[in-house]
Amino acid sequence: MFQLEKLLGARTTITIDQANYLRQLISDWQLLSDLSFADLILWVPIRKDVSMWPTGHIAVAHIRPTTTSTVFVNDVIGDELLWGAKPSIDDALSGDEIVKSTDPEKVGEILVKTQTIPVTFGGQVIAVISSHRNIEHSRNSGKLESNYREVANYLYQMVAQGNFPYKDSASLFEPVPRVGDGLIRLDANSAISFASPNAKSAFSRMGWRGDLEGRNLGEVAEQVVTASANASEEGVRSRLNGKLLQRVEIDNQGATIDLLVLPLTIGADKVGAIVLLQNVTELRRRDRELVTKDATIREIHHRVKNNLQTVSALLRLQSRRIEDPAAAAALDEAVRRIASIAVVHETLSNSTQATVAFDEVMSSLVSHALELSPRMGELSIERIGEIGSLESRVATPLSLIVTELIHNALEHGLAKSGTHLRIELQRYSNEGLVTISDDGVGLPQGFDLLTSSNLGLQIVRTLTENELKGELKLESTHKGTQANLRFPL
Repeated sequence: MFQLEKLLGARTTITIDQANYLRQLISDWQLLSDLSFADLILWVPIRKDVSMWPTGHIAVAHIRPTTTSTVFVNDVIGDELLWGAKPSIDDALSGDEIVKSTDPEKVGEILVKTQTIPVTFGGQVIAVISSHRNIEHSRNSGKLESNYREVANYLYQMVAQGNFPYKDSASLFEPVPRVGDGLIRLDANSAISFASPNAKSAFSRMGWRGDLEGRNLGEVAEQVVTASANASEEGVRSRLNGKLLQRVEIDNQGATIDLLVLPLTIGADKVGAIVLLQNVTELRRRDRELVTKDATIREIHHRVKNNLQTVSALLRLQSRRIEDPAAAAALDEAVRRIASIAVVHETLSNSTQATVAFDEVMSSLVSHALELSPRMGELSIERIGEIGSLESRVATPLSLIVTELIHNALEHGLAKSGTHLRIELQRYSNEGLVTISDDGVGLPQGFDLLTSSNLGLQIVRTLTENELKGELKLESTHKGTQANLRFPL
């Protein structure tokens, strides 16, 4: 698409709205190429001013069919034609009608039949599509090929009248439908006039045993769905009557079919429709497996969180029965660490994603730390920045590290003096940075993180180096203590 913008901006007078229309056409025109068994080239007139007559045309897009071999081995994007070099393109641009060549031309060793289709937007012809079909592949064409080409001719007329691409079709064309997956043609009365072999196979898998041609598509779909007792498909007949652009999915116990209904119009008259369909049975089965797996994983996280809270409660009860202050304090620290891990699992159990919204975890960790501080009413905590979502393998050790650093600041740096704790989170393209600083007493003289006997800091250093593959620095400042944690993302 960048190349399209570059070509349009350099040599043409195409407006933003016109460029958006051409962009949508290019997104949808694989359908045209496949149905017409032809290479399609989009030509835009070259001119410096909209009031000037074009000096020629520039090729801004090229699509090859998936239903047959290509005519052009090399891309023609960027090629230019002087006005008069290809009269059929000139005529389509100035006469706003489809121009069909009477005699085939030779491209290399291939005989090619060409037609040119004006692209109309807002009542004005803004570009031309040239269609190039190898006639050697069309001499012994059967019912499928003839139906494809007839439908393509209807769609070409819709392009010339400004009715293709369809309005508001972007969401319906995702994923992009493919002609080869199955095609059904409807007449003006919603009856099936043609069904490709793949389309017949798809309905056969759903349990349909009769002929499709001559039947009403909505009635056929209603019968195979009713057989599955799927009440959610009520009204499927009206949705498959070919009158409106629709995407419909029908399923039963045997299969699931995705159908895209494309009305065919000539002027204001509806002349029928085509229905592109795809057997998505295996895709939906995998979707259901993923949903089940995701729900199972969330349930596991929920149970882990509950188990951790149970362990935490047992340790808290035990600490209350111990008279040794040092042993009770050790159990309280264990309770705090377990609670930090439980917060991460709680977040995962409530999320549909495989990542952890760490800023929410941080809020819980800070609140929990303040509740345990004896100076809770005197302290203020400042939060700056965000770090966003993290993988659980990063979030779990990071939550423990942050818990220990906050607790260390509250227990030692702010135990007697100082009232302010500052937490700053920063995220860059390839790393995260957490800075925790206080205005307390600072680090003791001769402090060395590598030789410190503090269990919490030992845990922090081990998790930083082994789990996060990061770097931690603790230093005294003129205001207190600052911990800088840097880790790759």
